Amino acid sequence: MTPLQALLVALAGLGAGAVNAAVGSGTLITFPMLLAVGFPPVVANVSNNIGLVPGSVAGVFGYRRELRGQRSRLGLLCGASGIGGLAGAGLLLALPTRTFAAAVPALIGLAVVLVLAQPLVARRVGAHGPPEREPRWLTAGVTASGIYGGYFGAAQGVILLGLMGVALPQDLQRINALKNAMALTVNLVAGVVFALFANRIDWTAALLIAAGAVVGGRLGAALTRRLPPTAFRLLIAAVGLAAMTTLVVR
Repeated sequence: MTPLQALLVALAGLGAGAVNAAVGSGTLITFPMLLAVGFPPVVANVSNNIGLVPGSVAGVFGYRRELRGQRSRLGLLCGASGIGGLAGAGLLLALPTRTFAAAVPALIGLAVVLVLAQPLVARRVGAHGPPEREPRWLTAGVTASGIYGGYFGAAQGVILLGLMGVALPQDLQRINALKNAMALTVNLVAGVVFALFANRIDWTAALLIAAGAVVGGRLGAALTRRLPPTAFRLLIAAVGLAAMTTLVVR
């Protein structure tokens, strides 16, 4: 990479870290940037995944206050995410790169609808606080989202927010804190698999993304925690729709 390309990759990492902490879809910033500077798709995907792990840590740290009182839920959902991430990373190394491409935009679109409809759904089921236990379908959905996240991961956060927004009728910022922890779990598990078994990783690109993502993760968490629920939902919807459009035309 030239110095200019290295700067652009680091700036993309900063933007991705901020978006991931806020909503999730940072891969849609870094992955195209890596392709633009000349990396092959699988190398770009693997290097990007590893590079975004430190930014995910920063996002979780920024939302640590909202994670209080959610220990059991955090363990269950992060466990499901880790299993899915392990399977998704294995699929990336074993299957053609675009195997899931056709289904991804539809999944993101469904997630956007779920996020926007969550207040109505919560009122209809008479939920005014956290349920006593998570519905079984949520664990299955989180595992499936983890598979997708380990495989590619763009807009995984939108999907998770949509699922949990319906299943866990509580403050959206607390749900976002869970999302950040689950996304970190998927990225970390997949990153370990890639570091051990991937044929090619560009560590320079991964380190540049990591440096930018750490700063972006802290900024994104600090800014998003100040958003009112309605503005936050609209932000999620906007990012989700942008992700759909990008993936359809790519």
